Amino acid sequence: MNKARQKHSPKFKAQVALEAIREQDTLADIARRHKVNANLVHKWKREALERMAEVFEAGRPNTSDSGGEKETELLRKIGQLTLENDFLARGLARVR
Repeated sequence: MNKARQKHSPKFKAQVALEAIREQDTLADIARRHKVNANLVHKWKREALERMAEVFEAGRPNTSDSGGEKETELLRKIGQLTLENDFLARGLARVR
């Protein structure tokens, strides 16, 4: 019977890839220690090296700032819709 596929967290993948990048042990040893396939370790290492430059890109918008701006905009919209809803509910109550 086949085992269900494991889903590894990005943090786990980064940890394993960093160990592979350091090259203190072989990929097979790292894979055995973390109980994953050596091909996965190689894939994660290659992907980490390819995407390393993205971390240091200049002028890249900070995702934490844009998330705060978006949250503020959404809260503002919720407040506006709540006021409109209350206004219309009072108007409807007068008509009845």
